[in-house]
Amino acid sequence: QQGSMREVGLEDIATQLAYANKVVFVPGYGLATAQAQHAVRELADVLEKRGVTVKYGIHPVAGRMPGHMNVLLAEANVPYSSLYELEQINPEFSTTDVSVVIGANDVVNPDARDNPSSPIAGMPILEVDRSKSVVVLKRGQGKGFSGLENPLFFKPVTGMLYGDAKDTLTRLVQAVQHA
Repeated sequence: QQGSMREVGLEDIATQLAYANKVVFVPGYGLATAQAQHAVRELADVLEKRGVTVKYGIHPVAGRMPGHMNVLLAEANVPYSSLYELEQINPEFSTTDVSVVIGANDVVNPDARDNPSSPIAGMPILEVDRSKSVVVLKRGQGKGFSGLENPLFFKPVTGMLYGDAKDTLTRLVQAVQHA
C-alpha cells in the first residue's frame, strides 16, 4: 500500500465542515455498532443551520442487511429526501467539499473500481475518493468486514479521525458550533 494513513484533529475537521458548501455523510456498519445515527443527524442539523448542503450517500448493502442504513437514519428522523442511493450520489462527489465516512469500509473501497485483481472488483462503490476531502471515522486501523486493505485510507485527500463514532460526532457538533 502506498503512502500512509494521515490522522487528523477534531478541530481541523470541525472547521472544514463548518465552512463547506456541501457535505456528504456515508454511513456504514460502524455507525450501526456505535449507535451514532442521532449524533450524525445532530451534526447535519448544525451544518444546515450554517447554510451547508447536507446529503447522505446510501450504499445498498452497507451494514448487515439491505436497507440497514435507511432504517437507522429513519430512527434519527433524518428526512428521507436527504438520502441518496449510489447512482444518485456518485456524480455529486466531484462537487462535494467533505465526505464523512462513518464506519464504512468496503462500500467506499476504490479497489472495487480501480483494481481488476481485487476480490471486490466490479462491486459498485460510493466514490467518495472523488471528493475534495474525505474524513474517515473509525475506531482504529483495523480492516473492514472483508478483511481487505482500503487504499482510500492512504490517499492524500483522506484524513483519519479515530475513536468511537458517536463520541466523535457529538464532539464535532460542539466544535462546529464554535467554529
